[in-house]
Amino acid sequence: MADLEYAKRGLVGVLTPQANTTVEPEFNILWPAGVGMINARMTSDKGTIVDRLYDYVDQIEATFDRFANAPIDAACFGCTGASYLIGQAREAEICDAILRKRGYPFVTAARAVCDSFLALGAKRIGLASPYPPDLTESSINYWESAGFTVAEVASAFNPDSDFHPIYSLQAGSAAESLKLLEYKNLDAIVMLGTGMPTLRPILDVADWDGPPVTSCMLSLAWRTVLYLDGEEPAAANMLAWSKGAAWRVRMPSVEPVQN
Repeated sequence: MADLEYAKRGLVGVLTPQANTTVEPEFNILWPAGVGMINARMTSDKGTIVDRLYDYVDQIEATFDRFANAPIDAACFGCTGASYLIGQAREAEICDAILRKRGYPFVTAARAVCDSFLALGAKRIGLASPYPPDLTESSINYWESAGFTVAEVASAFNPDSDFHPIYSLQAGSAAESLKLLEYKNLDAIVMLGTGMPTLRPILDVADWDGPPVTSCMLSLAWRTVLYLDGEEPAAANMLAWSKGAAWRVRMPSVEPVQN
């Protein structure tokens, strides 16, 4: 590990979809002291969400090259939808290839969520989904192929966005979909998508009567930090992250800043 002024605990390289407005802000809240981040935007001129997701996968190696020789200790794929489309086997091949070639783990959001469920011993899961119906269905297939039972789905999809149906979502929409799952027979809930704001809704239900809640971003940060620290996934550390034990103090006020 390089001795970097702003990354004493480790430097993370993040791959983010081109118009995503959530990955960097939520990571800046989630990273503990000593974790630094550099970011590369994945770009695509394809006309549909699905085509762009496939394009991002095809460009992974080229996107990594933008980091040049930065002393990265772990890398994150801040895009869950692409994992649903290519499936677990192809996803694992890509992660293994990055580790062999570049010498550091490549953590995808989808695999991190799977590790969260496994750490919690969760079998029956609920999804709070910001996706259109076709991508939600691909998501369900992904989780069930990983051995989980998708017992409930609550939608936060916004078809009327002026720039993107997922990235335009507000935390309030995410919270509403989450509350629909509170009293369902579930072992855990995941708030899907790296573009839907999830941290405030997660903090708001930290002490509720429902099952543990994670999100793609929270699980991605949790799993990456475990790699940096040389720790294994466990129920205790997952629950601590879910309750915001270390990161809630960095959550900004809901009040607008006055100039």
